[in-house]
Formats: sequence, structure tokens, C-alpha cells
Amino acid sequence: MRGILPIAAEWARAGRPFAMATLVAVSGSAPREVGASLIVSAEGEVFGNVSGGCVEGAVYEQCLEAIRSGTASVETFGYSSAEAFSVGLSCGGVIEVLVRPIPPGGVAARDVLLLAEREARAMQVTYTLLVEGADLGRGVIDQTAPPSSGAVTITLGSPPRLILVGAVEFAVALSRIAIAAGMRVTVVDPREVFATAARFPGADVVVAWPHRYLESAEADARTAVCVLTHDPKLDVPALRAALASDAGYVGVMGSRQTHEERLERLAAESSGAGAGSGSGSPESGSGSGSAKQPVSAEQLERLRSPIGLDLGGRSPEETALSILAEIVADRHGASGRRLSELSGPVHRPLDARVAS
Repeated sequence: MRGILPIAAEWARAGRPFAMATLVAVSGSAPREVGASLIVSAEGEVFGNVSGGCVEGAVYEQCLEAIRSGTASVETFGYSSAEAFSVGLSCGGVIEVLVRPIPPGGVAARDVLLLAEREARAMQVTYTLLVEGADLGRGVIDQTAPPSSGAVTITLGSPPRLILVGAVEFAVALSRIAIAAGMRVTVVDPREVFATAARFPGADVVVAWPHRYLESAEADARTAVCVLTHDPKLDVPALRAALASDAGYVGVMGSRQTHEERLERLAAESSGAGAGSGSGSPESGSGSGSAKQPVSAEQLERLRSPIGLDLGGRSPEETALSILAEIVADRHGASGRRLSELSGPVHRPLDARVAS
């Protein structure tokens, strides 16, 4: 749903009538997760999708009918259903789609505006949609209904996060495609001349020593940290902090020889008062001066280095694609292999009415 919220909010602010279709249940193999949404204006404009293209034509018509009738409905599409072939659903799963009108100035329109605002501010919010009964199509913000009530709960405002250490050209490219993929991106670099909002549109830019930022950043399993600096005085302390965090993915750029040298540095003890810890060092001014503990073998096993999948590209954009591909594969526990070399469903079976 987050992908269509900016456009939906524009339409709501302008007082334009439209309809929203939301994927509310998935069984078996399907290309999209619960919460995927599509919006259609009264003039026929369309944004978003609920199935990756399989049933969009039928859902589009249902949205136009919802605008005309002012009533909500739940439509079911499945491979074995009579209409499946006519609408193109061939992935083998069954999906349910809630189609509801969003009239100007109504409660649903106000919900869209509030959800868009919270999503833009990365403020977590739950949106519960009723999919059965007399209140079919009604939405409730920040109140999760019990499963027996016939509802689907969508969590917004907490997109996967990407922290880029080093405001280099590879980071520029990676930031751009990660934002397009729906990630919240933060770029950290102590060099003000490189760490600028102009170079990283749409990202949060932090001018600071990366390890200090990472020590205080809230990282969880949906957080990826990519160290792209090629500078030991920056990347080694940053990797120590990243590997000690709960980040689900930690990767670092460099050759295999650089990787071996970096492993030696990470495994060895280092002192904040040691060589190179003058005013220009990331360790200076830390207030501790105590010896750094070596990174454990378990932590080192989490490190992705050299970073990315083997795609063969060399440009910043191609390299960024290989890195993001590895992050996505890790997040979903996938192999990163060619789909043509695998068997079974392309999309992993899902049975859910809760989305995040």
C-alpha cells in the first residue's frame, strides 16, 4: 500500500473521487504480499498493482464500478476458478481483493491522508480493514481487530532500512535504487563535501563518524548496513559497530585480498589510544580509551564480503544492483540462484491476513 499512498493523498487533498483495491488474503503462490494496493480515479487513471499484472484488468473494472455504486466488495481470484484464465491468473495461488470507494472528504479519504503523512515520516502505524459484514471496507487506524472479526491488518511507516557508510559514487547509485525499491536510506560520512542532500535525494544524510552513528542507531533484522568507504580508518570501526548490532545484513566492499586483511584487523584487539587516534581519527574524542574487543567468529560469519551477488557488472549502477539483490535474497532467505535452475513455485506459498 505504501507505494500508492503519495498519489492517493494527492487525489484526496484535491477532492477527487477514486477507488482503492487492496490484496487482503493470499493462499499458495502469488506475486504480491497482503497489503499490495491499486488505485483508480474516476477519470480512469491507475497506479499500483495487486498481483503483478495477472488480474489488474478485472480489478480495474471493479474499481470503476465501486466509484459508480459507492459500495465495497471482496473479489476472489484463483487458478482453478472459471474466470481465472480470462483475467490471466496463472501463478497457482488464490487471492482476495478488497475494492472500496474513496469519496471526497469522507472518512476513508481522511485515513489516506493520515497514513501518507505517517509513512512519509517513518512513523509506524497499523491500518485494519474490515473484509466481512455490514462494515465491509471500513478502515481503522492503530487498532488491530481480532482475527475472528474478518479483518486484515497492514503495518505501514516501517519500511526496510538501508544504512550506507561512505558517500561514494557506489552509494549514490545504491541509494537511488534502494529508495525506488521502497527502502528508507541513511548515508553516513564524516566528510561534509561528499555527504550532501543534493547528491542523495530522498535519503537521510548524516555527517558523522560512521561507527559512532551505528553505535546509537536502532538496527533490527530489517536493517541492512553496507560499508563502501575503502578506508580502513572508517570501515573497520564501522564494521565492528554494525556486526555488534542486530542488523540483519552487513556487507562491505573490497577485493578478496582486502577482505582477508580486514578480517585480521577485525579479529585483533585495538585500542582507542593507539596509533592513528589523533584528532583526525574516528576513535578520538570517544571518551573511553579502553581496548576494543575482537570481533567474534560468530559475528564475522554474518559479514558479506566481497559484497553483492556475482552479476559481472562494473559500473556503480550495476554494482548497486548486485548489492541490493543480495540484500533482498538474504531478507527472504532465498538462494540468489537463477529461477530457471530451480523447481517448484516461483513465489513461496503464503497464507496470511497480516501484512508488514
